[in-house]
Amino acid sequence: MSSQVEAVILAGGRARRMGGEDKGLVELKGQPMIRYAIERLQPQVASLMINANRNLDAYEAFGFPVFSDVQEGFHGPLAGMVSALKRTQAQYLLTAPCDCPLLPTDLAERMVNALENAGADLAVATDGEREQPVVLLLKPQLLSSMQAFLDAGDRKIDLWYAQHKVATVDFADQPMAFVNVNTPEQKQQLADSLE
Repeated sequence: MSSQVEAVILAGGRARRMGGEDKGLVELKGQPMIRYAIERLQPQVASLMINANRNLDAYEAFGFPVFSDVQEGFHGPLAGMVSALKRTQAQYLLTAPCDCPLLPTDLAERMVNALENAGADLAVATDGEREQPVVLLLKPQLLSSMQAFLDAGDRKIDLWYAQHKVATVDFADQPMAFVNVNTPEQKQQLADSLE
């Protein structure tokens, strides 16, 4: 467990492709999806918080601090990250989506090592083929840069972090780690694969 890392699970989206259901609370094999993310991340970090923009009572029941985006109106994961950076006291903030039930159990350690070895501002995970722009390790000093990007009306996380020194962390050894559930069909496929 890294004492310098706090994690935030991003559960603040609209989930339009899930018919507007609150994705973190959608059940996968009898458990809310966010429960899987919590179980994967909690042992790796000093503290954990949840970013949600609705059903706050349901999220608070998991026993972690819950907060909404500072900016009203569903501005995407970047808004959740800005709000989390404003709250964290940790040396690093690890961000992850609520709909990735198979996150690596060594995510924090590998992200910290890569960032520090590269002398980078942030680290981004990749599955070996694609970067996972919502799975980041951030230094809190990046808040002003991220806030300015959001205030300019931009939303694409990878465009924002391209302005900084980025360490890319390859998790090709865990090809299912970042499988995320955006549709009821994907949820069923993942449930079947977990049998």
